[in-house]
Amino acid sequence: MAELNTSRNRKETPKVDLTAMVDLAFLLITFFMLTTSLSKPVALDIAKPDSSVPNVNLELAASRTMTILLGKDNKVAWYMGVAGESRPRIEDYRKIRNSILNNKNNVAFKNANDPRKSLAVIIKPTSGATYKNFVDIMDELSVTKITTAPAIDDDHITDAERDFMKQNKIL
Repeated sequence: MAELNTSRNRKETPKVDLTAMVDLAFLLITFFMLTTSLSKPVALDIAKPDSSVPNVNLELAASRTMTILLGKDNKVAWYMGVAGESRPRIEDYRKIRNSILNNKNNVAFKNANDPRKSLAVIIKPTSGATYKNFVDIMDELSVTKITTAPAIDDDHITDAERDFMKQNKIL
């Protein structure tokens, strides 16, 4: 270890050699870096209609189907049941979690908590939606513990859905 002694006193100051302490610090840092486990990414299952198979329709009970339309300006429109029969509600991403939880609880109550009859979610991104909007809604589904894989259907937005979104300026 190099020293620079600028003192002209005959009394020497006590010196502490910190080389061993630095070595120990690096050994500990290395040990903890090598023994910790990093979080592993978790993938979420997504069901998207297969366009290569003609005329395959997956039947879901309308009473347990929630359709979420992703619009522009960070707005979502959602409705339960069949398009055109129930009026969609417009919300932003901060309030959609409560709506998903309420619908999930209502469906569970109506079906006596049967896990085979849980809430099914259909996500329909529009041209005004961003990738961040899609990721945000997938995060909300993960947080609310929706057990059924969400169906992504950006090809079959009905005229009633499109008209509602245009009237409310979120398309």
